[in-house]
Amino acid sequence: MTAPPRDAAAAPAVDVRDVSRTFRLGGSEVHAVQHASLVVPRGEFLAIVGRSGSGKTTLLNIIAGLDRPDSGQVLLDGHEISRYGDKELTELRRHTVGFVFQSFGLLPLLSAAENVELALRIAGAGVRERGERTRELLALVGLTARANHRPYELSGGEQQRVAVARALANSPQIVIADEPTGELDSTTGAQIFELLREVSGAGVTVIAATHDPFVIEHVDRVLEMSDGEMLPEGRGAIVSQPGRARPTTSASARSQASPPGSPARP
Repeated sequence: MTAPPRDAAAAPAVDVRDVSRTFRLGGSEVHAVQHASLVVPRGEFLAIVGRSGSGKTTLLNIIAGLDRPDSGQVLLDGHEISRYGDKELTELRRHTVGFVFQSFGLLPLLSAAENVELALRIAGAGVRERGERTRELLALVGLTARANHRPYELSGGEQQRVAVARALANSPQIVIADEPTGELDSTTGAQIFELLREVSGAGVTVIAATHDPFVIEHVDRVLEMSDGEMLPEGRGAIVSQPGRARPTTSASARSQASPPGSPARP
């Protein structure tokens, strides 16, 4: 594993440096991400917005270690993961990064509790720890009474709440949410983003990709992508829309109440 810098304790949660990723489809090239850079402090709730095909998902996959950049560097907590091997990346995804997907990604034959517990089982947690942590997380997302229901017995919003609980199972430092409200109505989507905001308020860094401008009202900062490029902060057709209120509680203000990195569990 790549050694962290001496000042790793002060390193941001995410540091993306001039990252590019190109896919080759047939005889053509798709420049999914072009020279993207961003720094995300610990405990911040960041939204990356942009139209479909703007490069949001590819960038998230690179940050999470699901894909590798063609050039540039990605550092999580001071560690350059763009140099990690497959084994190191697997450990990263098991213990450092949690995922919330648009399509929920729940296993249909498992109950809500079993879907959450599975992440703990894969990470090697003991039986007692798995049970306690699963009950804790289902209570956090308001689904204690639905613990034994399978996904098809749950509403879309409830399924996404299970997905959030599963993402938090191993107390990750970073939660990556890719279009987490894409299959939900606006009211339920707002509830999911409020839940993610609570997670961020407990010290977890949350990065959400979305094309829904509604999220601007629920996050600490918004960046916009267009045609694979990260636009300057505060610029872009979505970010610059007038009349959009921003949260009054910043990540830095929350960090005074919850020091970065201290609360392992929300």
